[in-house]
Amino acid sequence: MAAGCISFTATRDRCFRFSFSNAGLKSVTTDLGDGTIMHCWAPKAHKDSKPNLLLIHGFGANAMWQWNDFLSPLTRRFNVYVPDLLFFGDSHTTRPDRSEAFQAQCVAALLQAHGLQRTSVVGISYGGFVAYSLAAQFPERVEKVVLCCAGVCLEDKDLDEGMFQVKTVDEAADILLPQTPEKLRQLVQLAFAKPVKTMPTCFLNDYINVMCTDNRQERKELIETLHKDRKLSNLPKITQPTLIIWGEKDLVFPMELAHRLQRHLGENAQLVVIKNAGHALNVEKPKEMYKNLKSFLIDPATPTPTAQKNHSNGS
Repeated sequence: MAAGCISFTATRDRCFRFSFSNAGLKSVTTDLGDGTIMHCWAPKAHKDSKPNLLLIHGFGANAMWQWNDFLSPLTRRFNVYVPDLLFFGDSHTTRPDRSEAFQAQCVAALLQAHGLQRTSVVGISYGGFVAYSLAAQFPERVEKVVLCCAGVCLEDKDLDEGMFQVKTVDEAADILLPQTPEKLRQLVQLAFAKPVKTMPTCFLNDYINVMCTDNRQERKELIETLHKDRKLSNLPKITQPTLIIWGEKDLVFPMELAHRLQRHLGENAQLVVIKNAGHALNVEKPKEMYKNLKSFLIDPATPTPTAQKNHSNGS
């Protein structure tokens, strides 16, 4: 990007910061010790009369970009906490552990630092892996769990058996952590059921420069650790009421993983499949996703929309 040019991505990031602040959240950085720093958006005024809700982002842009559309309705009903996972946003560590279990332990320590004893949690994609681990490791701290397009039931053999659009972990990392406009276009094609057809190269380069260059090696190690020696038989069964939300046309984590997860959890979980949606549910179908979040988290007497049929008509 030429000197003096306005960065569309950086400008949009500043707009999201204003939006989060306007929704009653403040930016807080917490030193967890042992070389670990975590950033979180937390309520300016925590209200004991409200339940707590933790929103965990996935790969891609920072937490603000992934949760902005949900802030206004959720902050009215919950004390909302939105952390940056390690190596995203302003969170980082000198520790070598790259597992989702360690990410979950750091999130738990962050919640403790904020004085939260119990919370429900929503995780998107990689954030769902961390949310699942949080619920498994700290069952007394987690009330309800929502997993959005989170392939926690994947096994290392799935890659070899052709379940995914990519053939190797390196190929997956090159797409999930794009360094060229071509790779970013490929990511958009995978993540959206109806991807944008025209994406100017200058905008793509700007996005890569702002969002995809920091901590690339560490993020790649997160992906490698997620896949290595992964077996369904080693995955604990979480006991909290769980809602699984999936995009019908998800190409990153195919529908088989949604059904596998529902079978793994049994009657404790319900599955909602949103039609005409891909992996980026929160971007493509935010209203539909919120409707299901609200029904599950807020209106327990009301069945989750279309959960009985395992599909949704979409907005």
